[in-house]
Amino acid sequence: MPDRRYRVLAVATHPVQYMTPIFRRMAKHPSLDFEVAYGTLRGAQASHDPEFGADIQWDVPLLDGYSWRQVPNRGSGAESFFGLFNPGLWKHIRSGNYDAVLCFIGYVRATFWIACMASKFSKAAFLFGADATSLTPRDGRNWKIPIKKFFWPRLFRLADQVIVPSSDGRDFMCSLGIQRDHISLTGDCVDNDWWIQQSKQVDRAAVRASWGVSPKDAVIVFSAKLQQWKRPLDLLRAFAKANLSNAFLFFAGTGPLHQQVESEAARLGVASRVRFLGFVNQSQLPAVYTSADLLILPSEFEPFGLVVNEAMCCGCAAAASDRAGAARDLVAPVCPDFVFRCGDIDALSELMKKATADPARLNHLGRAAFAYVQTWSPERNIAAAVEAIELAVSRTSSRHRQPPANLPTTDPVHRGSQELAE
Repeated sequence: MPDRRYRVLAVATHPVQYMTPIFRRMAKHPSLDFEVAYGTLRGAQASHDPEFGADIQWDVPLLDGYSWRQVPNRGSGAESFFGLFNPGLWKHIRSGNYDAVLCFIGYVRATFWIACMASKFSKAAFLFGADATSLTPRDGRNWKIPIKKFFWPRLFRLADQVIVPSSDGRDFMCSLGIQRDHISLTGDCVDNDWWIQQSKQVDRAAVRASWGVSPKDAVIVFSAKLQQWKRPLDLLRAFAKANLSNAFLFFAGTGPLHQQVESEAARLGVASRVRFLGFVNQSQLPAVYTSADLLILPSEFEPFGLVVNEAMCCGCAAAASDRAGAARDLVAPVCPDFVFRCGDIDALSELMKKATADPARLNHLGRAAFAYVQTWSPERNIAAAVEAIELAVSRTSSRHRQPPANLPTTDPVHRGSQELAE
């Protein structure tokens, strides 16, 4: 039995298919009395996703196996500071007698600051982090860089322990002046067991036949929203440049660039070897990865890239740009050659040529990826999270036990001697 059981509240914007398996395991951990507070139920309930351009509801259970509550959102629901505004969270934290609060909401939302202030006033440890690996803004507005450079070191010092998903993220936090022992690398992961089990049930030959792909053809897959910073056009142009007669390129996902990517495929003369699967829900993704030979993630901004974890769990080799956290933590340990410089279409084209020219090696790399990703597991993530909670609670308790800085510390032995002298 653990020496102590910690009462912990996780605060999240909405149920996420990647996080709920972690929450279920945390709820069963012997050291934790665990609960989740959601700002909205988007994802568990059908709602409009502007990036997909459609109403989305994930087809896997998101609210089972752990204690949770929804805190009413008084905000607009927009992607803005007051879009997520859950004032009821203040009372919930203040009256909950929590040892620690884990915040998975970004500081650009009002609810983050409610959770932060309520934790501080309640003397609960407050843990949060970021998935950023640089100061460069995703929207290209470089005027934000000096502001972040000034503000972020002060922001992350509010955390009793900073949580990061990747090795690049840890190094970045250190570069901001955060002490290394105040940073915990939890490692972004998926529910490996679920993906592996689902993959085993896939009839790879049947799926590929339904796609019109022969056993000798290589299948390269992109699995993400078709957004600018995911750089799907880089992948399409590299595929066309490689001129692969023995390969198909599949796009699993949709988004604002869908029409542009489709038009570009026609312009480049590769439309016959490019397929668009549209939005693929969670339960169908294992079939996509298991039936593919190589996942490529060309993103410009990708804090980790959990599609890499998913593909590797299904025995699919993975390549990623050097801007993806998974490139260093998952791709490079299996095959360093599968990490390419973001935006380098020539390099990506050569990568695809070499990968598809040797099917036996590509198959071997898929098996190696499967073996390696099992070391990057939910169990590892949770062990790191529990250790972070222990450190944060210990640090917070020690701080609150200290006497105020402006009062002298009295030595009991010295005081006794003085009393006797008097």
